[in-house]
Amino acid sequence: MSQINLLPPELREQQAIRRNTSFVITIGVAVLALIGLIYLLQLQRLSQAQSDLADQQDRNTRLENQIDALSQFADLQAELAAKQELLAAILVNEVSWSNALRDVSMVIPDASYLTNMTGQITATTGKAANEPTGGAPETKLIGNMSFAGVANQTGTIATWITRLEEVQGWVNVWVNSAQEDVPSSRIYTFSNGLDLTQDAATACGQGEHTACVERTEVTTP
Repeated sequence: MSQINLLPPELREQQAIRRNTSFVITIGVAVLALIGLIYLLQLQRLSQAQSDLADQQDRNTRLENQIDALSQFADLQAELAAKQELLAAILVNEVSWSNALRDVSMVIPDASYLTNMTGQITATTGKAANEPTGGAPETKLIGNMSFAGVANQTGTIATWITRLEEVQGWVNVWVNSAQEDVPSSRIYTFSNGLDLTQDAATACGQGEHTACVERTEVTTP
């Protein structure tokens, strides 16, 4: 059986318009709801990002404070390095004169004694004196020592000269004079000297970095 719509065409159009309007409104509400949801999600992400940024800024501030607190140690390290460099330059070719006196006491013959002893180091400007600038290596002389004394017989003076040559870093021993005090007395007043090589210098004076560092640590307050 066929159905017959007895409603006037105007009513049918109004119904169709109402249906379309309801559909559009429904779609619009759904879109607005989706936009609102997306907006809330973005607000949440923005809030989280701001929170992360604040946390990172707090961490940066703490790190900056730690760096500022540790900067004094960097300054101290730089000061120590400067002192070590200065000390190494000052102590180039340094000789321990107390060790030199000990060596003299060990080699001087019993039949003699000293009336005078002097020593000096050649002035340097950051490197050993007489350091060759090229060619074959040469013995580096850094200073000299001189002696005056009294000895029984010339053989004692010869023994003294020989023993001086045996001390490490002492070379080129020479005799300036040897004069008998009274004829036939065999008692001689003598004077002599020698050159010092870099082997006579202390460890720091020879350029050993560790030795200079230890000296700096001892003298640093």
